[in-house]
Amino acid sequence: MSNENRFPPITQLATVSLAGVVVGGILMASYAPRRPPLLVPTLLLGLSVVLLIVAVVMLARLNDFAWTTFMKVARWAQLAYIVVAGMIEFSFVRNHTRGAPLLLVTAMLVVFALDVPLIIATTVARYATPGPKAAPAG
Repeated sequence: MSNENRFPPITQLATVSLAGVVVGGILMASYAPRRPPLLVPTLLLGLSVVLLIVAVVMLARLNDFAWTTFMKVARWAQLAYIVVAGMIEFSFVRNHTRGAPLLLVTAMLVVFALDVPLIIATTVARYATPGPKAAPAG
């Protein structure tokens, strides 16, 4: 069995998680400046959080993995997506989103800012040469 077949579906889970918060965010934004219904975006956020947690647990259980490469890529990608999420958050605040809708959008943006760097760094490290055996940093 090749390494390709044995790698857990980390990026696939994180991508579905990302899709959930993007769809939820689009639903929320489509109602601006009116108050949006919160049920569907809340359910999408919950599903996205569960998928992200499962992906992180799968990632943490990897033994033969290029953790040094993963961390280098993840840190820079994380910085970039914190800035992106912050700019999106600013647009919602600037458009007078308040209360529960703002809280929900903020939570979706947190998941967004965690999903994308996870996908990028996992993909890069998956094909990199693993370094010495070490546990994930952090």
